[in-house]
Amino acid sequence: MSDIQFISLILMGGFYIYAGFSHFRVPKFFLKITPKWVPYPEKVNILVGVIEIVLGSGLFFAATRHYAAWGIIALLIAVFPANVYHFQKSLKKKKHVIPTLIRLPIQGLLIYWAYTFV
Repeated sequence: MSDIQFISLILMGGFYIYAGFSHFRVPKFFLKITPKWVPYPEKVNILVGVIEIVLGSGLFFAATRHYAAWGIIALLIAVFPANVYHFQKSLKKKKHVIPTLIRLPIQGLLIYWAYTFV
């Protein structure tokens, strides 16, 4: 693994671990962007946080990196509707429209980034 790949791996793992803990530190933020059709949003928020921590940690071990990368890809696809919902809410409120719009294609970049470790 090159130095660039190693740094990328550390950044990605840290990013998902930080994001996972954020679900516990600021649950209100995530609950506000959870679509209304998601059952048991508080439990789903906790579950997503745990999954992000586990997958981010899994990137650090060669034996689990492949599975963690695929898991991150699946997670990014699964949470995409929440990002669309957040964008739609931003449009209605006319607040944070540009950041929530930019976030949508960033999902594709994050999927690609995870794919580099498959």
